[in-house]
Amino acid sequence: MERAMPAETRPPGVVPAEPATVLLPGHDVPLGRYTTVRRLLPQRTRRMVGAWCFVDHFGPDDVGDRTRPGMQVPPHPHTGLQTVTWLLDGEILHRDSLGNVQHIRPGQLNVMTSGHGIAHSEKSPATRPPVMHGVQLWVALPDPARSGPADFRHHAELPRWRERDLTVTLLVGELSGVRSPAVAHTPLLGAQLEPESAGPVRLPLRRDFEYGVLVMSGAAEVDGVHLTPGALLYVAPGRTSLTVGQGAGARLLLLGGAPFEEPLVMWWNFVGRSHEELVAATEDWAAGRRFGVVADDPDPPLPAPALPTVRLKARDRHGQVFG
Repeated sequence: MERAMPAETRPPGVVPAEPATVLLPGHDVPLGRYTTVRRLLPQRTRRMVGAWCFVDHFGPDDVGDRTRPGMQVPPHPHTGLQTVTWLLDGEILHRDSLGNVQHIRPGQLNVMTSGHGIAHSEKSPATRPPVMHGVQLWVALPDPARSGPADFRHHAELPRWRERDLTVTLLVGELSGVRSPAVAHTPLLGAQLEPESAGPVRLPLRRDFEYGVLVMSGAAEVDGVHLTPGALLYVAPGRTSLTVGQGAGARLLLLGGAPFEEPLVMWWNFVGRSHEELVAATEDWAAGRRFGVVADDPDPPLPAPALPTVRLKARDRHGQVFG
């Protein structure tokens, strides 16, 4: 685990040295009444990978009967971010306040851009496959996208190819000269990797990107580190390749991007730049302003939790506090 001076006591302007790789263990977090996720970002000393600011890995969960209803997240708001949903198994029904009603299945991608504000719900449909397994990701939006209009895109087909002994599915960004149709507002990468042999396989990287690798199923060795579900391997900028080995049959998620240098305030479902922004978003949600009404969802909206009694402070990608 990375050892660093606590963010609250680090002298202003002092940035910790970037280790070449850091293994970051996740922790379990309840999501609604029926789903528990493994949260891999943010962490105390590693808040982001590029603009990826939130990584949840859920399942595989048995959702095959009525006693296991799967994901049941009622209408809730977002601002200042994109949500990126990727399934390995199962099905989720997305509804939002733009009027979109969209099923997502394995091999498909949902990208929702909140802009200044959007609301949505995510639920396992009544008729569904017996297993649910996937990842939910957030991307921090830069100016002016974070204050722009909301948007939702469903990508039923994505680029998929064989790279040496890896099968690559490109979710977001560009890799090996191939570009995803998904819209990104900062230099970003998201790709599923499926090793087809014991390896090793060398994958090209951008020197100016930082990366994170997690195993979603199976096990693999990445740059000599044994990875199983439940941890994220952080790879600092400056690398031009990554070695994947001992991973036949595994499914990995590679995340990357140019380091996001703007300090962020993250609370509940909001990403902002100041305490005042998040207070305004919370008040607007409670008052029924800004976020709209989720289409065709009979459940009442989730109320926002009480704001902390202390002022929320912006943190940079290392966890250093500003303000």
